Amino acid sequence: MSVTWNDNTPIYLQLKERVVAMMLDGDLNPGDALPSVRQVAAEYQLNPITVSRAYQELVDETLVEKRRGLGMFVTEGARQKLLASERNQFLTNEWPLVVERISAWGWTSMI
Repeated sequence: MSVTWNDNTPIYLQLKERVVAMMLDGDLNPGDALPSVRQVAAEYQLNPITVSRAYQELVDETLVEKRRGLGMFVTEGARQKLLASERNQFLTNEWPLVVERISAWGWTSMI
């Protein structure tokens, strides 16, 4: 599979966001193992340190857990935690802009 990386964002963050998207989409569920660092590094032609950094961020956010000798696994409640964060981000950053635009158009009865 061919992947195009954005030059404006560090690759480890882009990789992390891909894993987060897979959790939100239901492609990765609680208890599912993430592909190994070596596997991802080889598949996407990345430095293993880059992959490790992305995975460590997921561990730091308690979205995945390390199981010594077994790998990384999606934690229980990871999807719910991500959905709550997405909702909060939308309500804090995006919704006020939507309301402002609706008001500017005179559609205040829709709010």
